Amino acid sequence: MRNTGLEETQAGIKIAGRNINNLRYADDTTLMAESEEELKSLLMKMKEESDKVGLKLSIQKTKIMASGPTTSWEIYGETVSDFIILGSKITADGDCSHEIKRCLLLGRKVMTNLDSIFKSRDITWPTKVHPVKAMVFPVVMYVCESWTVKKAECRRIDAFELWCLRRLLRVPWTARRSNQSILKEISSGCSLEGMMLKLKLQYFGHLMQRVDSLEKTLMLRRIGDRRRRGRQRMRWLDGTTDSMDVSLGELRELVMDRDTWRAVIHGLAKSRTRLSDWTELN
Repeated sequence: MRNTGLEETQAGIKIAGRNINNLRYADDTTLMAESEEELKSLLMKMKEESDKVGLKLSIQKTKIMASGPTTSWEIYGETVSDFIILGSKITADGDCSHEIKRCLLLGRKVMTNLDSIFKSRDITWPTKVHPVKAMVFPVVMYVCESWTVKKAECRRIDAFELWCLRRLLRVPWTARRSNQSILKEISSGCSLEGMMLKLKLQYFGHLMQRVDSLEKTLMLRRIGDRRRRGRQRMRWLDGTTDSMDVSLGELRELVMDRDTWRAVIHGLAKSRTRLSDWTELN
């Protein structure tokens, strides 16, 4: 990849004056361009350099995804609207809700597979909580640092956590028990949403403390393109500032003092011990 000269070409997307046209993940490569012609040129350059060293591109594994409407692609490979890479689902519209739903379904599957533990009368429920936190929640929280979580997703996450707690206590759906009674019986500490927020803020602090990185550029800058008409979509950074209820400038000042930043994150995550009010049953 270093011999293809992709960094010297003008093809790619512009972010803060920086041209980005390829991302490399071990033996996988992602090419990015603003048009079909640019993508073709990038692909041909990579193919030529690969042939020189005896490497071939896998047509079956090549996926093409466009963020805008297209007619037909004259590039070999499968045109898709979403695909899974490195265990995470990427969609053409960049919406995280699909990935969040997928992770919640995976968490439900793991929870169901642990039924033999939860049904055991020889294990106390405080002990049963540990497998949930160690085996179920990590599946749901995989790559949650990169999610843009909106109110609808927060409600789904809260509903999933309550479903886990009810299954843990073997409370059937027909039982007329309020969510508050379940929460009072199991004092599980920080909520699942609070755990996700803690990871997200830790990731934000890690990026902000770096002098220069691609992730920091993507987080703070906008892609060089015209804004959409109508209401603007929620950005990843919006969720971070809203959760702290401070401006971006104040956040950047807090991050510079690591001890203070750790204390702020710990205090905020610890305060997220209650699920959203909407989950309360009438």
